[in-house]
Amino acid sequence: MRKPQTRALARGEIDIARIEINPRSRDDIPAVLKGLQLIYTQTDKRERLFALLEQSLAAKADLKMGRPGMELWRIFVLATLKQGLGCDWDRLQELADEHRTLRQMLGHTDDDQTRYRMQTLIDNVSLLSPEVLAEINQLVVETGHAVVKKKPGDGLRGRCDSFVAPTDVEYPTDTHLLWDAMRVVLRETGRGCEHYGVGGWRQWQYHSRSVKQLFRQTQKLRYSNSKNPEQQAHKRQQVHQAYRDYLDQAEALLSKAQQSLGSLAASGALAEVATIEHFMAHARRQIDQIQRRVLQGQSIPHQEKVFSLFEPHTRWLCKGKAGVPVELGVAVCVMEDQYQFILHHRILWHETDDQVAVAMVKDTQARFAELRQCSFDRAFHSPDNRKALDALLDHNILPKKGHLSEADKAREYDDHFVQARRQHAAVESCINNLQQRGLNRCRAHGKHGFERHVALAIVAANVHRIGLLLQRKEKARLARQARRDASLPLAA
Repeated sequence: MRKPQTRALARGEIDIARIEINPRSRDDIPAVLKGLQLIYTQTDKRERLFALLEQSLAAKADLKMGRPGMELWRIFVLATLKQGLGCDWDRLQELADEHRTLRQMLGHTDDDQTRYRMQTLIDNVSLLSPEVLAEINQLVVETGHAVVKKKPGDGLRGRCDSFVAPTDVEYPTDTHLLWDAMRVVLRETGRGCEHYGVGGWRQWQYHSRSVKQLFRQTQKLRYSNSKNPEQQAHKRQQVHQAYRDYLDQAEALLSKAQQSLGSLAASGALAEVATIEHFMAHARRQIDQIQRRVLQGQSIPHQEKVFSLFEPHTRWLCKGKAGVPVELGVAVCVMEDQYQFILHHRILWHETDDQVAVAMVKDTQARFAELRQCSFDRAFHSPDNRKALDALLDHNILPKKGHLSEADKAREYDDHFVQARRQHAAVESCINNLQQRGLNRCRAHGKHGFERHVALAIVAANVHRIGLLLQRKEKARLARQARRDASLPLAA
């Protein structure tokens, strides 16, 4: 049975509300722990948090049966800290085992020798669902608004923008994608045949090296820049021959793997067969595209291209930024308020900015009805968006694309509009903050893992923001105390 938290304190255990966290530290760890401590000390927020965490785990396990799992509070602390630092699992394991303040926050005493296995950390953090993390983020933002002393009736001024969260992929050339498919086909076929006693694949590692060698040869070849037609024709012939050798070897090994699938299926290796067939389909598609592009001189349509075999949700995005011609990942749209808390986010799987402007405002207002103003950049503009947002917001700061009419100039040159446009640039700081929380390169696997990674980064960024605000208040209090102590007369 998984418990939210152990209620009774063990001997030597410090109450989380009484843990001393250094307010002068400039590292991210004390700020994240300070934000978590505030959420824990507020009873209503803590109970809501535990209820949401139980809801996240309810669909995956029976909370009332089985051996005890990791406490919900520890899962949330470790997940938030990992994303708040933007670190990998190795550093999180080291911190969980050796960082004294963190272990106090997890409920361990100084004499407690409990250690965390890396796979335990991975399995438990992965239990959090993106939907529940969105609910938790609302709880965190409400806590942050209380810290900045936002009154219930005060309006929120939002800033909306999108950025690309890169996935963990290499630059996708067609030859490299073919090698990715072939190495998986050869590995799974060779290991499957070895395990189930099917012959013919004793040299699968040798075949893999031979395909890789041919792949490397195609990488090194380049067309000649010589102005001599004979030299150009000779170099082109060499390039085409290297590609033919690579494709011929791949096709021969795919045919051999196809012949072994029946024996593997008869032996009961159904999962292995499904994996092999999946990557064989990828390999055949890449062979076809290489033949069309290199040998036949055709141009491959963009919709036929695949940019990663292992992270198929990866998109080829051109945001038009200086020095960044293309980005490989998925666009994420975020909504930040004037207190620098992220109210809402949306992953743009197959959408553009102008298609989500209205949805972002509606979804944010469903959680925070006080949103009465929102600023955008020109990429979000369309005539329909402007009309819809004018009806939803008191102040719609949506600049128009292209030529401005006299009415548009009067609207966009208004003092309130100009001031809001100047403040809109602060959303870039929010995006940079998220990139520091792990969105500079998403190493989570699969579409669901990407969603969880983004949602957890939003929560961690808001918790970190709460911690920074609390640290500033504490440092100001200490400074006032130091001035008072300095003004007191010395004792005789």
